Amino acid sequence: MSLSEKDVFARLKENAFHVLGLRPTCTRIEVEREGQKLLAMLELGLSEAAHYDTPVGRMPRTAELVRAAMASLRDPATRLQHALWAQLPPGASASQAPAREEPPPWPEAPVRLGWRRRG
Repeated sequence: MSLSEKDVFARLKENAFHVLGLRPTCTRIEVEREGQKLLAMLELGLSEAAHYDTPVGRMPRTAELVRAAMASLRDPATRLQHALWAQLPPGASASQAPAREEPPPWPEAPVRLGWRRRG
């Protein structure tokens, strides 16, 4: 299955972890606590809660988005999908993503692991 650019953009901008301002390693209690805090801040009209950062830019935060984010992170399968899409940190673009370096080769690994050389 291939995703269009529009689908990728939507998954990055509406990622539940980004909406709540949390990392994928957070606990369920942290999700609930942060969600309730953001809902209260939005209700009071506090400007700090009005926007959230994503890899594709700053987005407006609404109470509906916060509730949807909390609900989606309660489901383990949906949470996993959001966690995978949240690997790119907020404020980074795809071109700024850290490059994964290949580990250096270990030529003597077979011998050290007990394999015998032929010959």
